[in-house]
Amino acid sequence: MNLSVIILAAGQGTRMRSALPKVLHPLGGKPLLAHVIDTAGALGAGAVYVVYGHGGEQVRDALPEAQVTWVEQADQLGTGHAVDQVMPLLGDEQIALVLYGDVPLITGATLAPMIEQAGEGALSVLTAKLDDPTGYGRIIRSANGHVVDIVEQKDAGDEQLRIREINTGFLAVPAKLLRGWLTRLDNRNAQGEYYLTDIIAMAVDDGVPVKSVQAQDTDEVLGVNDRVQLAHLERVCQRRRAEALMRAGVTLADPARLDVRGDVQAGIDSFIDVNAVFEGEVVLGEGVRIGPNCVIRNATLGDGVEVFANSVIDSARIGNACRIGPFARIRPDTELAERVHIGNFVEVKKSRIAAGSKVNHLSYIGDTHMGAKVNVGAGTITCNYDGANKHLTEIGDDVFIGSDTQLVAPVKVGDGATIGAGTTVTRDVPAGKLTLSRTQQKTIGGWSRPVKKPG
Repeated sequence: MNLSVIILAAGQGTRMRSALPKVLHPLGGKPLLAHVIDTAGALGAGAVYVVYGHGGEQVRDALPEAQVTWVEQADQLGTGHAVDQVMPLLGDEQIALVLYGDVPLITGATLAPMIEQAGEGALSVLTAKLDDPTGYGRIIRSANGHVVDIVEQKDAGDEQLRIREINTGFLAVPAKLLRGWLTRLDNRNAQGEYYLTDIIAMAVDDGVPVKSVQAQDTDEVLGVNDRVQLAHLERVCQRRRAEALMRAGVTLADPARLDVRGDVQAGIDSFIDVNAVFEGEVVLGEGVRIGPNCVIRNATLGDGVEVFANSVIDSARIGNACRIGPFARIRPDTELAERVHIGNFVEVKKSRIAAGSKVNHLSYIGDTHMGAKVNVGAGTITCNYDGANKHLTEIGDDVFIGSDTQLVAPVKVGDGATIGAGTTVTRDVPAGKLTLSRTQQKTIGGWSRPVKKPG
């Protein structure tokens, strides 16, 4: 089937009270419009067209990699006018599916039956039944249950306003039929706009079958007009993602206190405590434990990794059975081999640490290649930045580094070396030997601590 998707994204979104275009507000870590584009792509559409408003270059610039054709609607004259901007680009043999950039949770499973109906020559509309249909156009059906019209809220009479079945705005139709109906639209209505929904009555008059699909999950068809509605859909989105993780074999301490702002793949028997935030692409192995208040971003964690409370892992690879935190920060381009321990208040940046090494307390390891079975004492730092350039520290296997050591890069520490506590290393350290740079301890007699003068 030759499917083309038209996404309407030209609305100003004044009720958002924001300088950011409405369709760029984030939901689950990506713009509202990006969700709809992804859904369109998953349907196998031959082309995806996004209709954006005057001055909406910000929308285009925000999604530079989107596989879409951008179509400007210079004047916002209604949904019918917006769709008409795309028609010169569509062939008569195509099926047109109309989606909305501010309705992000629509699924391909709901849209598929509509596309199938349109492929059989019908006009297919998506409806839903709401307890409170205020603000939506109402579905008007004949005595035998067929859709015969859609009446917008502001044009509806009292009896029509009591109808709970609403028009979601989504429709699928052969492009040849749509083209003809759009030329017949007028703006004689309360809004003074060209309503796309007016084509329903035209289809009935022309004897074209009007079929409907009813959304089973009403959250799929809810749009975003203000930040309250955005917050509601954010919770819906997070609930869906939490349920997917639990079905995959992950235990969540509280599904309501989880934020997935990207995509998480997790192995069985993993555990995620409260207030964990996942951003970007995250992969968790089997038996991973994530403590409370952790942030994991664009990272891969191997089997059996334990991340203790209040830790941050960003753009890093963590090997099997590592232990991280609490209050640890793993920065980009870090790779930890298996069984590495990174303890409380430790920061690691752009470093490789081999198997079994430990940096357990109050240390900074940056631009470092560290060997296996190294023990780094508390308060140790690699001085990797000279004010202009970053330099590498290389530490061999089985090295013991005493507390409060400074390694002034570039410097190399040989295998099996021991560095005494309080040492400042400015030259390469030979393998298998003790290196230290302490001054001799002295006690000075007859000295008195200064005392403040009275008053």
